[in-house]
Parts: sequence; structure tokens; C-alpha cells
Amino acid sequence: MPSRGLTPVVGVVCLLAVTVLLAVTVGATASIDPPAEPTVAAFELTVDSTGELRVIHLSGDAIDPDDLSVRVRVDGESLDEQPPVPFFSERGFESAPTGAFNSATTGRWRAGETASLRVAETNRPTIEAGDTVTVRLVENDTVIATLDATA
Repeated sequence: MPSRGLTPVVGVVCLLAVTVLLAVTVGATASIDPPAEPTVAAFELTVDSTGELRVIHLSGDAIDPDDLSVRVRVDGESLDEQPPVPFFSERGFESAPTGAFNSATTGRWRAGETASLRVAETNRPTIEAGDTVTVRLVENDTVIATLDATA
């Protein structure tokens, strides 16, 4: 006879356990941060035959240089050495890039600011007059701009 009185108690405990488990699962799922909004910005690239690349941040979101990577191609061929922005002195590049490409820069790269670097003559392929240079700006593994200019 005592087992009949125990059955409703066990049922209530089981239902309570399932409710608590569901509440914890929903709470954990709801507390996950939503994905960040993608960066929206406009840029302009200029290149000269001496290997200087200048990227002007025309408008849009400010960018943290520490989250930025830059990939350069000359006539479709990747440079042997890619710029590890931000940097000051690196193989394949002349010292002292400017703006967001320089490791001494503080703060975010904002509209109206220019970042530049000069590809060293030891880096291949070299940039010559008439070459098409493509610069891809990537922020946290997301391409935010692909820019083309003729040297």
C-alpha cells in the first residue's frame, strides 16, 4: 500500500526535473551573444610604380587595426611576403608604414584617414607601371573590401 502514495511524488519529481532541465537549456541558449554586425565601410586604393599602396577609408564603420589583415596581389599573383598589419618593419616591405598599417597607431581606423605601405624591391612580384594591384582587406576572417588600382 505505501507504493501507491509514492507514485505521484515520483511523477512530480520527474516533471520538475524535466522543467528545470528545459529552463537551463533555454537560458543557456538565450545568453549566447548574437553574431556581430558586419563592418560596412568604403575604401579607395591608389598605387604607384615605386610600390607604395595607399588605402583611404572613405566612409563607414571604424576598424580596429588589430583585427585587420591585408592581402596584396599584382596582376593576379600574390606577393611572396604579405603585410602582417599592423607592423613597423617586416621582410618584403619598407619600414614605417602609415596610419592603421603601422603598429604604433592607437585607436581605430576612421573615415578620412589613410593607411599606406611600400612593397620592397626584394618582394616578388614587383610592382611596375601598368600593373593591376588588388588589395583585399579582411576583418576577423570576413572580407570587408577588395580594391583594384593600376600602378
